[in-house]
Amino acid sequence: MAISTIDGQKVWQRRDRNTQLRTWALWLVGTAIFMWCWQQISAATTWPFFWDAPRIAADIGGRALPPRWSYMDKLWAPLWDTLNIATLGTVMALMMAVPVAFMAARNTTPSALFVRPIALLIIVSSRSINSLIWALLLVKILGPGVFAGLIAISIRSIGFCAKLLYEAIEEIDEAQVEAITATGASRWQVMAYGIVPQIMPAFAGIAVFRWDINLRESTVLGLVGAGGIGLQLQGSLNTLAWPQVSLILLVILLAVVVSEWVSAKVRGAII
Repeated sequence: MAISTIDGQKVWQRRDRNTQLRTWALWLVGTAIFMWCWQQISAATTWPFFWDAPRIAADIGGRALPPRWSYMDKLWAPLWDTLNIATLGTVMALMMAVPVAFMAARNTTPSALFVRPIALLIIVSSRSINSLIWALLLVKILGPGVFAGLIAISIRSIGFCAKLLYEAIEEIDEAQVEAITATGASRWQVMAYGIVPQIMPAFAGIAVFRWDINLRESTVLGLVGAGGIGLQLQGSLNTLAWPQVSLILLVILLAVVVSEWVSAKVRGAII
């Protein structure tokens, strides 16, 4: 708040003159940057294609409907592969994320100077690269198939699970840990009886939440050859089999809805 004097009377203002000038200058700079970015995007856009997009979308929609229901027999196996990628990838990620989380938490790390930075580096490295990029790299290394997708999902999930878990470890009630330590318990006994019981609800919630995310991400890994129902989607797109594409998209939508419902029910029961 600022006070200015007009005709000898004090007038309350929300901002003083200098603050108002800085605010207007920031708005001006922001508008100029936006206009420059828009100009760059506009120059790189083929506008005839853009204006023709509604007609093309209507044409594809007309060809895609109704879905080819007879193709459903060929989707059960890829759908099962997708479920396996999400589930086994989540399990593998949790097995690797738990020790990383204990090494990253300030109250459980063996060394705040050496071990904790390494654990945090693992978490950041895992979370900074999308699962689709991991799958693309692993397909080149391991070859196309479900195994590449499984490893990609697990690597991507380590950082997510470890970050949330080590934050839960740092928020535990230290009084319980001190009570168990006072009985002469070893370090491992303190972790088993003083820390683990406190973080189990958070661990279960993280596991279910990440499984839900992984199921959605695993549906598109097949686009780069990492198996699952995305592989069928890629093949149908390449052959312009639009009725098959619409059926696959419908199956993916139903799978995501079911996983979201299951995840919400399990998390509600845990919390």
